[in-house]
Amino acid sequence: MRWMRRLALSGLLLVSLVGCATTSAPQEPPREMHTPATPQAALHESLALMMERGYVITQADGNLGRIDAALGRYPGYRVEIRVTQDSGGGSRIAIQALGGGRALPSNVVEPLFIDLQSRLGREHPR
Repeated sequence: MRWMRRLALSGLLLVSLVGCATTSAPQEPPREMHTPATPQAALHESLALMMERGYVITQADGNLGRIDAALGRYPGYRVEIRVTQDSGGGSRIAIQALGGGRALPSNVVEPLFIDLQSRLGREHPR
């Protein structure tokens, strides 16, 4: 009886250690672009685009340069847009989709990225 309890505890310990040793998949970096538009204009156009596309805006903060939105239909995921002042006077915009607790491939946000580039005039995407 005692050896069964020790075996069970050893098994639990082994499973917990294996869980700690596994590495997580590398995070997909956000899709980024630089635009000559001001941060305020970039935020305004980003917000308008998200609403036109049917995203539910969960947070929008102009002071932080942040928009968080959720796609309310299948395949539901979140989109984060971050706008910062660029050193050249324009803006840097980063867009990332998140689902299931991880970053989704950049091609998920590619249609948003392309539309936003055409609205703002594009300088150089990254």
